[in-house]
Amino acid sequence: MNTPIRLAVVVTAAFGLCSTGVAGAQESSYAPLTISPEQVKQLCEKRAPRIEERVTRLTTRINGGPDVAGSTAWLRAQAQQARDAGKTARAERLERRLERREGQLTRLGDAQRRVDEFQASHCGVK
Repeated sequence: MNTPIRLAVVVTAAFGLCSTGVAGAQESSYAPLTISPEQVKQLCEKRAPRIEERVTRLTTRINGGPDVAGSTAWLRAQAQQARDAGKTARAERLERRLERREGQLTRLGDAQRRVDEFQASHCGVK
């Protein structure tokens, strides 16, 4: 499982379900979860900052230039080099990876939004 997908799973587990229990029942099919003030404190002080840092780091990497390994620009350049060298199978794999990578920005933005909403609701962060 690649890193942005794991991050989305962590954000869902840490903030999606927990915020439902803390804020009361929301429109979802999940039963409300109740978490203790100590758990909320830990989410606010430890988990949220780590998730924010990770989202920022991954977003910066994906948006990096052609010299940043794993960025969309780097993948584009690698695919073009493979095509120029006649390695069409490699070029196609890199282009599929590029398509997935661009979609990960949306998921990372959603993860950041959920962390921000949780912090605004439960951590006193505005």
